[in-house]
Amino acid sequence: MEENKNNQQGANKTGNNQPPRKGPKFNIYWMYGIFALVLILIQVVGKDFAKNTREESFQTINQRFIQRGLVDSMVVFTKSVDVYLHRDSLRKSAYSDLLKSLNGNEKGPHYTFTIGDFSQFRDDMKEAQSEVPHEYRIKVTYAEDAKSGWLGFILQIIMPIIIMVGLWVLIMRKMGGGAGPGGGGGGIFNIGKSKAQLFEKGTKVNITFNDVAGLDEAKVEVMEVVDFLKNPKKYTALGGKIPKGCLLVGPPGTGKTLLAKAMAGEAQVPFFSMSGSDFVEMFVGVGASRVRDLFKQAREKSPCIIFIDEIDAIGRARGKNQMMTNDERENTLNQLLVEMDGFGGDSGIIVLAATNRPDVLDAALLRPGRFDRQISIDIPDLNGREAIFKVHLKKLKKSPDLDIHKLASQTPGFAGADIANVCNEAALIAARKGKQEVNLDDFNDAIDRIIGGLEKKNKIISPEEKRVIAYHEAGHAVSGWFLEYAYPLVKVTIVPRGEAALGYAQYLPKEKYLTLKEELEDRMAMALGGRAVEELVFGKVSTGALSDLQQVTKMAYAMVSVYGMNDKIGNISFYDPQNEGSFQKPYSEETGKLIDDEVRKISETAYSRVKNLLTERMNEVKLIAEALLQKEVLYKDDLEALIGKRPFEDHSPEMAMHTGADEVEITPPAQVESNALDANPISENSEDQAHSNPTI
Repeated sequence: MEENKNNQQGANKTGNNQPPRKGPKFNIYWMYGIFALVLILIQVVGKDFAKNTREESFQTINQRFIQRGLVDSMVVFTKSVDVYLHRDSLRKSAYSDLLKSLNGNEKGPHYTFTIGDFSQFRDDMKEAQSEVPHEYRIKVTYAEDAKSGWLGFILQIIMPIIIMVGLWVLIMRKMGGGAGPGGGGGGIFNIGKSKAQLFEKGTKVNITFNDVAGLDEAKVEVMEVVDFLKNPKKYTALGGKIPKGCLLVGPPGTGKTLLAKAMAGEAQVPFFSMSGSDFVEMFVGVGASRVRDLFKQAREKSPCIIFIDEIDAIGRARGKNQMMTNDERENTLNQLLVEMDGFGGDSGIIVLAATNRPDVLDAALLRPGRFDRQISIDIPDLNGREAIFKVHLKKLKKSPDLDIHKLASQTPGFAGADIANVCNEAALIAARKGKQEVNLDDFNDAIDRIIGGLEKKNKIISPEEKRVIAYHEAGHAVSGWFLEYAYPLVKVTIVPRGEAALGYAQYLPKEKYLTLKEELEDRMAMALGGRAVEELVFGKVSTGALSDLQQVTKMAYAMVSVYGMNDKIGNISFYDPQNEGSFQKPYSEETGKLIDDEVRKISETAYSRVKNLLTERMNEVKLIAEALLQKEVLYKDDLEALIGKRPFEDHSPEMAMHTGADEVEITPPAQVESNALDANPISENSEDQAHSNPTI
């Protein structure tokens, strides 16, 4: 039955009962190319390709053939003359060499020569004819200048026209590009047509709401939109109006586009999908034209949904930076604003858009009446991560005793895309080890690889440097162990990972949304614990604390200039997301100097504090450092066996592995910085991570 079903599907695709044809597909452009190549060869080779005609000068022809009576006739054209020799003469043994040189061409023409002035040629011929006997006189025929007849006419007149027209058609088709189903493609005249991909009612889309996990609140919102289009009377009976637009907002990888794909799979209405960058083209006015065409198609298929992915490509705020203005992009945005607010309330067109930069969007785009709803899609919590793991683990051959809840607790700050990457990496690691199923160890290795980078055991490190690394990491471990608000340690290693990390530690951050001042102070002290141990043990400091210093600096500036946690600056925040890229600071030079002084004071206080702590706990530091030199990796149980249990109880039962105790708050793994001994600068993606803390 399955085989018959597959055969039937193949027959349906080809339009008959024959199976699909195998092999390379026929491309008509190859035929165009071969035809043009053949004609060009004929044009280049010309008559000499078909005939073995040799070109000589008139003087040579006169001396060798005319004066010897070997020329039978001549055909005179405008610029050239064809010479025919006597066939009887060519057959004589004395001229056998001449016939061989002509490759057996008895019919002729055998020679040709060019002429300049026609009257001069006629005088030269009369003089040559007068010097030969009468019986050797040459028959001269005058013809039009069309040596190849109709073939010459084609090659010289028709062929160039055909080539130019063909090239023009080919270029226009390429410039028009191809569009998806329902889109406009096919030439320069359709350059202003919309490139939106259309999913008609009944189109099979493999992704449904069942494939979207961890976004329960967002799913309720978008499912309501779909339900409104299916059953509009249910809402209009109460006086409600259909929302004109919904904006999906959230960090990268949280599932905004996936949610839109699920809408396309669930909605029983036409679904137009395109990217914000698809509107703008190299030609002026194309963006606005494509917006008009998109909404024109949408009105014809109403009710429907229009999805614009990465809308910040065309929706950026207008006029903020006059030096970087883009009239074409702004014209496209203006047209979009008009179209969204131009159709009636009962038109049944909903615009769905996604972006991870809502702060840069134009205010006119976000007002009610255009995007009525902003659906926030955040980093998933513990329950959300567990649900996402269940979705991605369906495709894996996992161990029966795999604890999904533990996996979710080990990945705080991971988005849906990061969790998918963890599952894929775990499967690859298990396959590399020759396993038949994926177990918890493979997932732990995958998490370590994603957070810390690729393990590099073959990196050559001198014993002196390895000792410095071990004491550096021991300083982080001990300071975090005995600071109340620091994240508890779960693992510390001196195995190199990634580009520059020579060692790193993993911690258990609490999943919370508010951060106390005391927590920031303890995290800064713990971040500086590595450098403090270097100074206490070796009397010198290294460049290994670069990542730690970066995190301490960011946290200290956030405390002073963002969260108002400084007595001298007061309860003032200078953070303004609307002017994030501005060169002008929102405070005076005197205030800026005061901020710098207070940040330096906070950093020095944290350093002195952790230095005193580690001086008292130097025995514990040495125990952990020597154990690291022997084992290279220590876990929480190993630390408890060496220095006893942590004196502070965990205030939250749900904690998870995390690299970088010096983070202000939980961050996705792509932005995590480890407490690694680090000799090279690490680029930062954005402002201080503390800016995302919610306010009361």
